[in-house]
Amino acid sequence: MKKTIDGKALVYCQDAFNTPNGKTAHGLVRFTERYQVVGLIDSHYAGQDAGMVLDGKANGIPIFEDIADAIEHLTKTARLPQYFVVGLAPDGGRLPIKAKETIKEALSKGWNVDSGLHDFLTNDPSLTALAKAHDVKIRDVRKTPDRDQLHFFTGEIEKVDCLKLAVLGTDSALGKRTTAWILVHGFRTAGLKAEMIGTGQTAWMQGAKYSMILDSCINDFVSGEIEHAVVSAYKNESPDVIVIEGQGSLMNPAYPGGFEILAAGRPDYVILQHAPKRVEYDGFPGYKLHSLPEQIRAIEVISGKKVVAVTVNHEDMAQEEILPACRAITKETGLPAYDVLAHGAAPLIELLKAKIK
Repeated sequence: MKKTIDGKALVYCQDAFNTPNGKTAHGLVRFTERYQVVGLIDSHYAGQDAGMVLDGKANGIPIFEDIADAIEHLTKTARLPQYFVVGLAPDGGRLPIKAKETIKEALSKGWNVDSGLHDFLTNDPSLTALAKAHDVKIRDVRKTPDRDQLHFFTGEIEKVDCLKLAVLGTDSALGKRTTAWILVHGFRTAGLKAEMIGTGQTAWMQGAKYSMILDSCINDFVSGEIEHAVVSAYKNESPDVIVIEGQGSLMNPAYPGGFEILAAGRPDYVILQHAPKRVEYDGFPGYKLHSLPEQIRAIEVISGKKVVAVTVNHEDMAQEEILPACRAITKETGLPAYDVLAHGAAPLIELLKAKIK
């Protein structure tokens, strides 16, 4: 059995699985070292395998109608969870009203609750009272630590003497984190020591040892927290490669992420995630996606570093469209393009290995 940090977990993703608003659940279904995911809740896919729904590959994680359905099936296999994890990632990180009732039910069952939303569960007296009554914990992953626990940028990152890669994107909800993990695992499979720097709540939930939550960190400390995570990973693990997860995109009107990662994480190279079928920024009709060459130029001007490859998100694409899309990107940009989720990361890993000092 896989060793986990916190044990068995049931993931809540009602009305959002297999949509951009379910990306936290998607990450946990694909990979996590923090939990052993024993099931997922979304009545739209009840009775199906989560991996098959998401990626067309069965992974043994069943989807349930609701908590009662989950308990009925998981009791039979002695796989009841210790954790109930909110796998929703809606715009603005707000908790749907009906989700709160399900969370109350989970607490009443004696399950710990983890949430990565901006609506902090620990601010709700009814939920904290339930947790106390049933001797369980609520963890708001996005809740900012006290200021005396945060770090300010020092410049110590200049001492980090290993290959640093940033996986940025042309939009939000694009698969940057998934690609970053695939690269980390690919380097490890190739016999190299690689560490992931998580910059969002889902990476923490997946067990990223060195993490910060960029979108809820106090602005003065964002650069310092990124630097601290990278420096800590370098000092403690002596890796050959550090991969930094990107957030949002430089030009997304609602999630203009990435600049701090470039400025403070100081990657040696950038891998850029892109969805060829997208024409507008995620969730914002009328805001046309800037072209791939424009976004590459912006990254390279800001950072002074090169984008060395494009990784493809194949949303809304048939399998036979993926390789032609990769070839079209290479023709447009001059950069190699890969769909690492569909085809694996081995060719990209070979390209990147050559850049290790």
